[in-house]
Amino acid sequence: MLAYRHQFHAGNFADVFKHVLLTRLLLALRRKDKPFLYLDTHAGTGLYDLEHPWAQKNAEYRAGIGLIFGTDDVPPLATPYLDAVRAENPDGQLRRYPGSPLIARSLLRPGDRAVLTELNKKDCARLEELFARDRRVVVRLMDGYQSLKAHLPPHERRGLVLIDSSFDRKREFERLSEALQTAHRRWATGIYAVWFPLMEPAAMRDFERCIATSGIRRIVWLDLTLGEESGGEKLDGCGMVVVNPPYGFDEEAASLLGWLRRALGPKGKAVAHCRLLVGE
Repeated sequence: MLAYRHQFHAGNFADVFKHVLLTRLLLALRRKDKPFLYLDTHAGTGLYDLEHPWAQKNAEYRAGIGLIFGTDDVPPLATPYLDAVRAENPDGQLRRYPGSPLIARSLLRPGDRAVLTELNKKDCARLEELFARDRRVVVRLMDGYQSLKAHLPPHERRGLVLIDSSFDRKREFERLSEALQTAHRRWATGIYAVWFPLMEPAAMRDFERCIATSGIRRIVWLDLTLGEESGGEKLDGCGMVVVNPPYGFDEEAASLLGWLRRALGPKGKAVAHCRLLVGE
């Protein structure tokens, strides 16, 4: 498992991967006038100081958002994501990185709402302070997996759940699979985006098999591997499982992964996949 405090990793390639895809899912929900819920099970602090000593220790953001923040070579599909990052850095200097709560809030309409849950008391307090004046956002000190039982199904009957565990405990893939199945039984029509690190092949095969045989239909599998010999605790690849992907999401995701592979990976080494894991 990973030794984890997100301040060390904020803005790295995995954040870029996750948040680019997150914006496309939220924008798909905005196609209809009806309001929706955004539930973030492991919300973190919401905003990260890239000049903090923890962020500077390995400076992972330099190989993530740092590679694309100041460039004009960004596809239109990624513009909403970059706009959210630029909004936190209005002078054009990359100093802060928004987490998924802030990125999601940038796409909420007046009738939409967000529920953000975080188990770490200090992080939750910072999250509450960040959203104290926004009535669309509710912050709860709560275990992320318990939040799936507490807040689903939503009264809107539309929405997106982001499950983004820190993977700092043993059996996290097993715990994640169980939580997804439980949530899906409560709310089968919701969109679920489940982020995960790519680990040893045996663990990934077990996780994929567990998801594929869960009985849940309409699942897209996405992953990005940089192709570097990272070693130690440095992450080299990550993925996302999306349940009930909106119409056209797989085409958008495939295009974005191609761009990320070229923009973030070592030349000729990075690999990305977007495939249907389970159909209708």
